[in-house]
Amino acid sequence: MAAPPARADADPSPTSPPTARDPPGRQAEKSETACEERNAESLDRLLPPVGTGHSPRKRTTSQCKSEPPLLRTSKRTIYTAGRPPWYNEHGTQSKEAFAIGLGGGSASGKTTVARMIIEALDVPWVVLLSMDSFYKVLTEQQQEQAAHNNFNFDHPDAFDFDLIISTLKKLKQGKSVKVPIYDFTTHSRKKDWKTLYGANVIIFEGIMAFADKTLLEVSAHWEYPPHWCLSPGHPVHELLDMKIFVDTDSDIRLVRRLRRDISERGRDIEGVIKQYNKFVKPSFDQYIQPTMRLADIVVPRGSGNTVAIDLIVQHVHSQLEEQRKLRWDMAALASAHQCHPLPRTLSVLKSTPQVRGMHTIIRDKETSRDEFIFYSKRLMRLLIEHALSFLPFQDCVVRTPQGQDYAGKCYAGKQITGVSILRAGETMEPALRAVCKDVRIGTILIQTNQLTGEPELHYLRLPKDISDDHVILMDCTVSTGAAAMMAVRVLLDHDVPEDKIFLLSLLMAEMGVHSVAYAFPRVRIITTAVDKRVNDLFRIIPGIGNFGDRYFGTDAVPDGSDEEEVAYTG
Repeated sequence: MAAPPARADADPSPTSPPTARDPPGRQAEKSETACEERNAESLDRLLPPVGTGHSPRKRTTSQCKSEPPLLRTSKRTIYTAGRPPWYNEHGTQSKEAFAIGLGGGSASGKTTVARMIIEALDVPWVVLLSMDSFYKVLTEQQQEQAAHNNFNFDHPDAFDFDLIISTLKKLKQGKSVKVPIYDFTTHSRKKDWKTLYGANVIIFEGIMAFADKTLLEVSAHWEYPPHWCLSPGHPVHELLDMKIFVDTDSDIRLVRRLRRDISERGRDIEGVIKQYNKFVKPSFDQYIQPTMRLADIVVPRGSGNTVAIDLIVQHVHSQLEEQRKLRWDMAALASAHQCHPLPRTLSVLKSTPQVRGMHTIIRDKETSRDEFIFYSKRLMRLLIEHALSFLPFQDCVVRTPQGQDYAGKCYAGKQITGVSILRAGETMEPALRAVCKDVRIGTILIQTNQLTGEPELHYLRLPKDISDDHVILMDCTVSTGAAAMMAVRVLLDHDVPEDKIFLLSLLMAEMGVHSVAYAFPRVRIITTAVDKRVNDLFRIIPGIGNFGDRYFGTDAVPDGSDEEEVAYTG
C-alpha cells in the first residue's frame, strides 16, 4: 500500500554519546600501540561508571579494529553492529529477529529512511546491512572498465546474492556474520571484514533488495531447526518480514548521486553523468522499478513522508511485542533443576584444608582488601593449574641432558586463548598468563538492560582465528548462569567448538552450574567451590559478596550483591 503524503520533518541532529569510565584495574602496558590505545578508549566509552576518583584504564587489545558502529540520535545512542539475542535455557534463540527489506533507486534516500525508522522504533539493538557491501570482486578487465565508468554496478550480476542470502539467514538465526567492506574508490573489497550480530531488528537496504527471487522465496533453502516437523502445505517463512520501497523523483536522485559520488567517492561530474545515463537509469527502469509491486509498503518522497514511516514503526512495534512474550523466565529456570545431581562436566577443585582456608578468608566480610586480593590470586592460580589438566595431551619423547630418552606428554592443541567476562573476570588474566606462555586474551562485556531485564552484549574483543583454540572463559562468580551462557553463545557464534570451551569461576551456584550444563552439555565447567542456594534476588548464598567491588576497592552496592549481578544478570 502507498502511504499518504506528509511534510518532511527535519533530520534529527546527532548528539555525542555519554562517556563512562572503566572500573579501576590493571594499567596499560608501556608497549601498547597507538591503535590499541584508541580501541581501549572506545571501550572506556561503552563501560558504565563505577565510582569517582579513578583514571580510565587502557587495555592491551588483541587486534586493531575501528570503533563500534553507532547511530547517534537526538534521543540516545543505538548500537548498529547488533548483538547476539537472548537465548533460553536450552542455549537456543528464543525469538527471531524482525527483518525489514528496504529497496529503491540509487540515492533515493533509503539510508535516511532506515535511520528514521531506527530512531522511531526505540529498540537499543539493530543491524544495518547494506547491499553496497556485497559487490562481487572484479576481474582485471572489469577493474579497467570500472576505472573508466564503463562497468555497470546497477545490474543484478554485480552483487554476490549467495553471500547476501547466507548472511541474512545467519543474522535471522542470531548468529554472527562477517561482512565484506567495499572500497568504492578502488572498486575492490578491503582486506578486513566487519563482524555483525543478530539483533531485535535487521534492516537490509539496497537498490536490488527485491531483485533476487531467493530473497523473497526461501522455503527450498531455509535451514529449519531439527525439532520442527513440517507437514505438506506448511506456511513458508520468508527471509524478509516486511518489504519497503522508497520512491523518489529521478531528478532528485540524480542530484544526490552527483553530490555523493563527487564528494565521497572521488569521481568527476562528467564520469558520474556518463555512468548515470549509460547504466543507472536503464537499470532502474529494467530491474528496480518493477520490484515496487513486490513491496508491502511504498514510501513516496522518502524521508519526507513521516506518515508512512509512522505506519511502518507501528507495525514493527506490534511484531516486537509478540516476540517479547518469549523472554526467558529466570524463576522457571531456577526451579527446573532442583534436586538434580551435579553434571559430569563439572569439576570442583579438591577442598583441601588449604583451599578451604583461603575460601574462609575471602568470604569473611572483615577481610581487608589487600588480603582479599592476595588469597583470591592464590585460588585463581590453583584453579588455572587444575583447569589445564583437562586439555588434550599426547605422548612425546625428549632427550635429557644425560643423553637419555624421556617419555612424556605435550599439549595436543593449536594454542590456548583466555576470554574474560568484564569486569571481575579480568582479575583472572594474570594467573592465566603466569602459567600459559604467550597466551592470547579476549574480553566480553555483558550488562543487563534495566528496562527488559535481559543481558546484552555491549563490547567484544576476540583474537583472530579463535575457532582453532581451546578457550578458557573466565568469570569470578556465576549465580544464575545467564551471562556465562551468553558468553558461551558468543564463542560458539565465532565457531569455537563447544567441547573446546572451559568455563572457569572461583565460585558458582548450583543453579548456574545446571543452567550452563543443560544448555551446553559439552562445555567443561571448573570452579573452586559450589554453593547450593541463590536468594530471591538470585544472589549466591552464602556467597562471597561483590567480587569486583572488594577486589578493585570500589563502592559496594547497598544490598552487597554478587559481582555478576551488578553488571549483568548472570
